[in-house]
Amino acid sequence: MAKHRRHQKLIDVLVGFVALCFLFAGLLLFWFSTITMPSFDTFDARQVVQSTKIYDRTGEVLLFDLGSNLRRTVVPYGEISRNIKNAAVAIEDAEFYQHNGIKPKAIIRAILVNITKLGFSQGGSTITQQVVKNSLLTTEKKISRKLKEWVLALKLEKIASKEQILGLYLNESPYGGNLYGIEEASLAFFGKKAKDVTLAEAAYLAALPNAPTYYSPYGIHRDKLEERKNFVLDRMLELKFISEDEYKKAREEKVLFAPQEEQSIKAPHFVMFIRSYLEEKYGKEVVNNGGLKVITTLDYELQKTAEDIVSRNALENEKKFNASNAGLVAVEPKTGDILVMVGSRNYFDSAIDGNFNVALSHRQPGSAFKPFVYATAFKKGYSPDTVVFDVETEFQTTCTPEGKPYSPEGDPDACYMPENYDGVFRGPVSLRTALAQSINIPAIKVLYLSGIGDSIRTAQSMGIDISGDANRYGLTLVLGGGEVSLLDITGAYGVFANNGIKNTPRGILHVEDAVGNVLENAEERPERVLDEGVALQISSVLSDNEARAPAFGEQSYLFFPGRDVAAKTGTTNDYRDAWIVGYTTGIAVGAWAGNNDNSPMEKKVAGFIIAPMWNEFMQEVIKKTPNEKFKTPQEIKNENTKPILRGIWKGGETYFVDTISGKLATEYTPKETRDERVIPNIHSILYWIDKNNPLGAPLERPEQDPQFVLWETAVQKWALSNGLLQSSSVVPPTETDDIHTPALSPKITIVSPTQSILYPVGAKISVLLNKQLRFPLSSVDYFINDVYAGSVKKEPFIFSFIPDDIVDIKEINTLRVISTDSVFNKSSATQEFRVVF
Repeated sequence: MAKHRRHQKLIDVLVGFVALCFLFAGLLLFWFSTITMPSFDTFDARQVVQSTKIYDRTGEVLLFDLGSNLRRTVVPYGEISRNIKNAAVAIEDAEFYQHNGIKPKAIIRAILVNITKLGFSQGGSTITQQVVKNSLLTTEKKISRKLKEWVLALKLEKIASKEQILGLYLNESPYGGNLYGIEEASLAFFGKKAKDVTLAEAAYLAALPNAPTYYSPYGIHRDKLEERKNFVLDRMLELKFISEDEYKKAREEKVLFAPQEEQSIKAPHFVMFIRSYLEEKYGKEVVNNGGLKVITTLDYELQKTAEDIVSRNALENEKKFNASNAGLVAVEPKTGDILVMVGSRNYFDSAIDGNFNVALSHRQPGSAFKPFVYATAFKKGYSPDTVVFDVETEFQTTCTPEGKPYSPEGDPDACYMPENYDGVFRGPVSLRTALAQSINIPAIKVLYLSGIGDSIRTAQSMGIDISGDANRYGLTLVLGGGEVSLLDITGAYGVFANNGIKNTPRGILHVEDAVGNVLENAEERPERVLDEGVALQISSVLSDNEARAPAFGEQSYLFFPGRDVAAKTGTTNDYRDAWIVGYTTGIAVGAWAGNNDNSPMEKKVAGFIIAPMWNEFMQEVIKKTPNEKFKTPQEIKNENTKPILRGIWKGGETYFVDTISGKLATEYTPKETRDERVIPNIHSILYWIDKNNPLGAPLERPEQDPQFVLWETAVQKWALSNGLLQSSSVVPPTETDDIHTPALSPKITIVSPTQSILYPVGAKISVLLNKQLRFPLSSVDYFINDVYAGSVKKEPFIFSFIPDDIVDIKEINTLRVISTDSVFNKSSATQEFRVVF
């Protein structure tokens, strides 16, 4: 009986165990059934983190990969080399084309190993399982995750083809560092697309994903990589993926890996500038993970040149001038494209805060701001010939002309009597000379004449970011009292280069998303912000080497023989910033030198500190650009314009004499003998004009202008010290020119050719004249159909021509003759003649 009870108990236990097994199996099956597998369409369309890539303007040079520092490019299965596919299968999953997603033997082997080691390290994963693991599951090592991996691998095999699964695997495999996917690995290691690699290169690529850091071709285990590459080839031969001949050639092939980049970023300051723009426009998530392709405006070849020049010169300046840092920007004026942006001598030099972008920071520009003030003056009717006095002048209206407060309680420090950079006062100077030589006193006067508010508005319209109350800058604005960025001021100078048309600086040409949808295309939006004549006047002054030579020398760093290059330097009063901005018609280039901590440099002007670096870069630029000249500004000579505006400073009343007769010129006096003379009466410009309307009537009471007494006192003091205030004995003549009259002009008629004769087109025609002269002839000019044909400068003044040699000769033609006598009287005669063809 006892034996029967034990037997029954055993049966109950077994039944219970079997029941539990069935229950467990049922629960397991139920859990398996709850694991859903998306359709392949959904699987394929899941969000795959793809890195945003920033390229130069060619679209060929990769500047940087952004998306969470990943580099991954998804390529279609058909654009992956057959050798890459076979190599991956050979080394990772030789039975890939035979199994249904999992290999039971491998699973059992992995389970036994894990049990014996009391861990969970062995996976026995197929390529399908790796796709599931990398794409759909977390990386945590739990039994539940592994079970899901097996189930999903089985389900994936039912909805996806082997080609689709292998393509997913290759596009997401890790290859070391921030490299993911076969396309990025191929480009990084061999400079080739995945479809173009050789068999040996494919074997190297297949060897890496197992342990990409360990097997890195740039690491210390290159011999182990070589062994694994050969093992891949062995497996490919064994599986008959390649022939014996292919195997031998691949084993013998000497594969060259592309040099590893010291940094994974090119033009880093520019890239970060672009990244900031992208994140602001599209959001960080899209920029980091959206796989954007960004084509920028950067000219990388020019950028490399600039980086080298900036680095070398900044290191040299640190030794010579205590200027540890420098930056350089180049912009194309006709488009606004930013071609170069160097924000420091070395982005990765933490000792100087190298990653800080000085191209975007706002600093005082010194005299580099002056062209915007002079442009405002030119807009109002002043010209490069207008004269102001470079004399010691007090500008604070609460102070006396001698620089002392009017009030005993006044603050002497409030008085403002600045000096020029060289301590020299030059007396009367034209605005051309003043700007070209960067003389401070005239510049302050020009700012007053132009108006601080209007000058700021001119600068702002051209792209300078100056904000706040205009009055807070005062007259120091023209000496660089405001703050600007290197990018802004370079772009603004580009307006001068582009004859008054602004193209706002831009860094991007094209943006598209991961599937090729265009998100952004650069559009040119040219805007006229400055009259062409004003822009041309500024370009004329800033490129006038003769005008600036007294300050800079005839062979300065601002001069380029045979090329039209405009340039302006700037140094702040405390020597914390040195600037230079210049341009041709095709490029504007700005450069800065100083210290990021704002400490002062040695007391040297920008011409010594920053101009050599700028010149070296410009020399490289002009080698590659056409030699295009600046257009010549239209010179408006109007005798009715106030003399001071036309460059006459000794007085405001002028008269014209004929230099031959010595008498007052008339309407018949030729320009060759017409001379303007002035009745001496020296005053400051504020005596002769109303600054708010320089072309209109002057103020009835000049002292109404708050600056008049200050300027006038300084000018009178200068004139007295130079002996120019003595009583004048200049008396204009009362008689008028009696040499240049119609009665005394040459009288000529054309004797031959005549209208009555038909001249063969190939016949020689001689022009014969009949002359009645008061003074001897000096020259006769001949024109046929208003086109210059020639001149004769001696008797008997016979000119011959063959009609067939004349361009655009017609059946009926007009001959015009202009005669000039020895005192420059002129007359003309015309005659029609006919030609037979």
